[in-house]
Amino acid sequence: MANIALIVGAGSGLSASLARLFTKEGFSVALAARQIDKLSALSDEIGAVSFAADASKVDEVEQLFKDVEQKLGVPTVVVYNPSWRVRGSLVELDPADVAKTLEITAYGGFLVAQAAAKRMLKLRKGAILFTGASASVKGYPQSAPFAMGKFALRGLAQSIARELAPQNIHVAHFIIDGAIRSATRQEADDQPDSLLDPDA
Repeated sequence: MANIALIVGAGSGLSASLARLFTKEGFSVALAARQIDKLSALSDEIGAVSFAADASKVDEVEQLFKDVEQKLGVPTVVVYNPSWRVRGSLVELDPADVAKTLEITAYGGFLVAQAAAKRMLKLRKGAILFTGASASVKGYPQSAPFAMGKFALRGLAQSIARELAPQNIHVAHFIIDGAIRSATRQEADDQPDSLLDPDA
């Protein structure tokens, strides 16, 4: 059976590096994002298949997994990489923006993990991987919504890791302790090495 990797929240930084690595290791790769036009160059480069989906919407997540199964097969590795960030002082934050941050950063992780686990349990194998951040363990000023979402994602990973490990499904949460370089985020000339290399 072919190994299939689904990367949810795909973009030009860490997820692109992961997609290239999975391809190099012989995986078929599915990329999911809200806007897939930004994925066309990467898809062409590595032969990945792109799918449009909002990870915070139940019906779109379910349709995503059905579409991936139909085109490639059941994913054996699922990476959850979306996040949404809103900054501001506690008293000035818009509650709707905070809710959106939690929906994308944490609730979407639950939806994707649930959909993945339902399928992996039938296979009796799989891996569900979550991208964390410094904010997963430390809340910074002006960044309460992001910390709330990342703390919740870490709690989800810890809980389901203990639940699914006996069923041969590996769950991991990776704390990326710094900003990652991407097509949309580059170092300033006077600050070399201020961003993490996604390939590393």
